Amino acid sequence: MTTSDSAAWTRAVRLTQIVTVPQTFALLEGQTAYMHRHGFDVTAISSAGPFQAHFVAREPVRLLTVEMPRRITPFQDLRAVAELVRALRHIRPDIVHAHTPKGGLLGMIAATVARVPVRVYHMRGLPLMTATGARRRLLTWSERLACGLATRVLCVSHSLRQYAIEQGLCAQDKIITPLGGTGNGIDAFGRFHPDQPAGDVARRRDALRKRLGIPSDAIVVAFLGRLVRDKGVVELADAWQGLRAQYPNIHLLVAGPYESQDPVPPQTRARLEGDGRVHMLGQTDDARGVYAAADIVTLPTYREGMPNVPLEASAMRLPVVATQIPGCVDAVVHGVTGLLVPVANSAALGAAIGEYVADPVLRARHGTAGRERVLREFDRERIWAATLAQYAELLKTPMEHFIARTATDGADTTRGIPLPTPVS
Repeated sequence: MTTSDSAAWTRAVRLTQIVTVPQTFALLEGQTAYMHRHGFDVTAISSAGPFQAHFVAREPVRLLTVEMPRRITPFQDLRAVAELVRALRHIRPDIVHAHTPKGGLLGMIAATVARVPVRVYHMRGLPLMTATGARRRLLTWSERLACGLATRVLCVSHSLRQYAIEQGLCAQDKIITPLGGTGNGIDAFGRFHPDQPAGDVARRRDALRKRLGIPSDAIVVAFLGRLVRDKGVVELADAWQGLRAQYPNIHLLVAGPYESQDPVPPQTRARLEGDGRVHMLGQTDDARGVYAAADIVTLPTYREGMPNVPLEASAMRLPVVATQIPGCVDAVVHGVTGLLVPVANSAALGAAIGEYVADPVLRARHGTAGRERVLREFDRERIWAATLAQYAELLKTPMEHFIARTATDGADTTRGIPLPTPVS
């Protein structure tokens, strides 16, 4: 375990956030500063990685490093739990808040052993949804254990919460979804504002299209996410073949890294990379630029907790085509902010995207409705306040205790500052 001296303990309420990989800190952008202003000293724990520096430079947080493999590795996992227990006994937090399945499992075990009084597991997605056989049984057991050890389980979407209850992963009275869902809300007034600063979106649109050789009048479909099978990349590639033949003026932007776990088949990768109208951007921190260059966003994923991409796209007034699965059904209102299609159905995916390609009025109407919904239901500060209310309830402390502290604290200086795209 290593430590940085970026912050000192100054307040009574100690909050420790645990994630496995530091990219996931993007899911806490701005929230850490909000909690700090409301009377929390925050420590963040993750495996080592360059994204740690991004997070600690932008948020008032003390950082600890404990290596936690994303895959199930019994001996390394035991070592990680021991390191976490040692760290928590040193920090003596009032609350441990652990995220993602692996971070949740290790964090809840360690927090229980260390006798942390309030243990929050944040259910952000369930890999067991697409698993089979022994792996599914193991993942089901680990979720039940994490939920059982938690004092409270927060869930990023109402549909995922319902799935968890139906599968017997968590007791109904222990798991809640704050407000409309998501774990951090959407920065619709900063990073994902289509009108501010003035002219920024148009400049980004022109710059990226010029760099990639995309005509200014082309219709651009964008995919943002990890390039793996369960994000629907195979179906997207299949649907694209029909779309490119039917509409000679469309281009496809693909932003995200290839991964070795659940890899895209070599032939699918070759088809995408060999197509002159497909533009492979790889890992990018400029999601705003991708949205600016796009006219339509698609996420044909097999499983989600509550995907941020459709909500970010909606905030940028873009229509979305996604799959009709838990999580996506919360992020996209079919026929209002986007279109939902059956999972693993390339024909339906292509037809839905084609509807938007052929109808600019429909694109504009659904894009406008999407932004209005994000502003209404997924405002970041309301989500943060709802999370703080959970902390207050679990600490048996009136909300007024925390609200009163804001009068002497500074303004939120993190709004609009981007962090790397999270790995989910």
